[in-house]
Amino acid sequence: MEEKLRLAICQMKVTENKEGNIQKAFDMIRTAAKNHIDMVLLPEMFICPYDNSKFEAFSEDPDDSPLLGGLSQLSKQHNIFIAAGTIPEKTGDRVYNTSFIFDREGKVAAKYSKAHLFDIDIPGRITFKESDVLSPGSGITTFDMGLCKVGVAICYDVRFPEFFKLMALRDVKLIILPASFNMVTGPAHWELLMRCRSVDNQVYIAAASAARDTGAGYVSYANSMVVDPWGTVTARAGEGEEIIYADIDLQAVGRIRNELPLLKNRRTDIYDLREI
Repeated sequence: MEEKLRLAICQMKVTENKEGNIQKAFDMIRTAAKNHIDMVLLPEMFICPYDNSKFEAFSEDPDDSPLLGGLSQLSKQHNIFIAAGTIPEKTGDRVYNTSFIFDREGKVAAKYSKAHLFDIDIPGRITFKESDVLSPGSGITTFDMGLCKVGVAICYDVRFPEFFKLMALRDVKLIILPASFNMVTGPAHWELLMRCRSVDNQVYIAAASAARDTGAGYVSYANSMVVDPWGTVTARAGEGEEIIYADIDLQAVGRIRNELPLLKNRRTDIYDLREI
């Protein structure tokens, strides 16, 4: 039996206009849904500029969010999973960088808040400290699409191989990654990291970025992509606004894991990795 999932990534331009961003995301989801997809993926912080000064102002209360309600309706209407990139989620006095995933019935299949906050300082090039505004999430998040399990990570998480290995040990075959690499880290590490994590864990990686806006304070590298478990880039966006599509071949995951049995060949008598 052929086991494939069809995935769409919406590489959208994000502006200062929250309602405009939401409408653009909804429009791109509707367009993607016409192409016989099983899941659509949006970028990190798709409703607001990637800027510490914007996160709280653009934040959504999940208990009273027309945005999340609209995404739920769209997933049910089009019978698709919607991986809603990330939004700034306001819970009490804290703000989280959170991804909500809706199933085909419009229910929340999973919710994950970014565990590894982007606190970096590359002198003369870029300094950013998410922890000034955002609180970290915790734990490993996976969900079941029916044909396979899917893992969820966000942007900077991709730099931590142990985090991805724990998802692989849960037998995920696809990891989705809304992200926002910049023009310093992107050219150097974006494709490299996506291919490394796919080969390390023998999974598909689907990474969704915002389109590039050179006039923004934080300029996205763009280049949304899908990488297969052999490390081959099977779909890739450019710099601008577009939707890319990819087929996730679940049989290929099993075949590659049998040919190169990395998970079976781990020396757990010498080392191990456990969730706490």
